[in-house]
Amino acid sequence: MLSKEQTTKISKALSYVLRHNPSSINLQVDKNGWASVKDLLSKLKVNGTTISYDVLKYIVETNNKKRFRLNEDFSMIRASQGHSIEIDLNYMEKVPPAILYHGTAEKDLTAILQTGLQKMNRHHVHLSSDIETAMTVGRRHGKPIVLLIAAQEMHQQGFIFFESDNNVWLTEVVPARFIKPT
Repeated sequence: MLSKEQTTKISKALSYVLRHNPSSINLQVDKNGWASVKDLLSKLKVNGTTISYDVLKYIVETNNKKRFRLNEDFSMIRASQGHSIEIDLNYMEKVPPAILYHGTAEKDLTAILQTGLQKMNRHHVHLSSDIETAMTVGRRHGKPIVLLIAAQEMHQQGFIFFESDNNVWLTEVVPARFIKPT
């Protein structure tokens, strides 16, 4: 159907619009991050990216990171997590597994071990339930390193965790005392 390059290009465009800047194409999202599929396709086209409903559905279904979600009748779409715009994803608090993982660049290790993990310009710190995913994330930032996060211990001490639609674990902050390099 689409080449890997085409799929990546469309996925990045959707991520930008749905997670960070819907106003870049004059798209309206509700307080929970949902946008009309019809409006999204129309406004993408006006702004030079023409994709069909079938291509959009293909991108949602095949995205290896499961970044996007369609509602039950496929009329609305949203990003699963990673927003820098103000929205409420309505995720319920969840007890995390004992250990979660965070992928980062080796160059950032010293600072992270001093100050912990901060959400920066996002709503949450993103954590993985497996080392492979964390390693993939870390590669995006340089020479990868995976950090072990004592998630259950954090939870027992009052930190709140959520799990996104695409199985990314979310929390406000990870203090340095809960982090160990692998």
